[in-house]
Amino acid sequence: MNWAEVSIETSTQGIEILTGFLMVHGVNCVMIEDADDFNAFLNDTTIHWDYVDEELMKMQHCTTKIKFYLADNPQGFEILNQIKADLQYLQKDYDFDLGTLQTSIVYKEEEEWETAWKKYYHPISISDRLVIVPEWEDFQGKDGQKILRLNPGMAFGTGGHHTTRLCLTMLDELSPSGKDVLDMGCGSGILSIAALLLGANTVTAIDIDQLATKISHENAALNSVDKENFTVYCGNILEDTVLADTIGQRPYDIIVANIVADVIIAMAPLFQRFIKEDGLLIVSGIIQSRAHEVTDQLEAVGFSVEELREDNDWVAAICRLKEHL
Repeated sequence: MNWAEVSIETSTQGIEILTGFLMVHGVNCVMIEDADDFNAFLNDTTIHWDYVDEELMKMQHCTTKIKFYLADNPQGFEILNQIKADLQYLQKDYDFDLGTLQTSIVYKEEEEWETAWKKYYHPISISDRLVIVPEWEDFQGKDGQKILRLNPGMAFGTGGHHTTRLCLTMLDELSPSGKDVLDMGCGSGILSIAALLLGANTVTAIDIDQLATKISHENAALNSVDKENFTVYCGNILEDTVLADTIGQRPYDIIVANIVADVIIAMAPLFQRFIKEDGLLIVSGIIQSRAHEVTDQLEAVGFSVEELREDNDWVAAICRLKEHL
């Protein structure tokens, strides 16, 4: 089978919005090219670079874009047409620049597509205790450093975006050792697996996308995660009361949710329902202009906001449940 490589130009701020837009249209695998992200990656003082490939260095001045692949067949063509039709309305929903949203297509052979992903993913150091490493990389961590191996080519969550790094850093600092963790919107399973590698007692994860739950299991296996300690559910917890009852059978010490502002706001009562009193909530994926909406809603259901952290106009928060209302 041949493939169509589709590129959509956007802005750095628009990356997360466009990624979510594509997920709604059934595109769960994306590659991101962004000069700001790449330069931050190069300037990461926790990693020593002897050499960086010339082809990669071109990304220092690249146009921000998201790439993804569709099958070169009628079904792929139908998905592409729907994406292009809906793109014209996307900018109207946001008060910041999403870029040109111009679309281009390059057709590729099967073998070329299978290897194209790998040049975009390299080890990402989160802290002295945790580093994210693509499964194909030969990497030796520092003494005591946990290596989270990931195949990032199939579901959202690679550790490379600001929102995921904020979540991982906060999770590491809160030290989930011996605690029960709930990951709401698990994507690739990166936050769940990180929690387990950092000593969590159990992790329960949920995602609305069946592919994400499958990939979470596969990435857990890459990291030799004990199946008894990791449970993944698929479904819409905002609508499925049976699923919500299942998740809520026991309270959690820590809840993590790296999603988007609207979903965090909608899930606020569920966070309050599922968490232990005095438990900690990490939320990320929030654009700076909407942070106050999120924190207002979380405070309304009984959380106190203990810390707000910003990275490149994205905001993450650590909140503590004061009391069950």
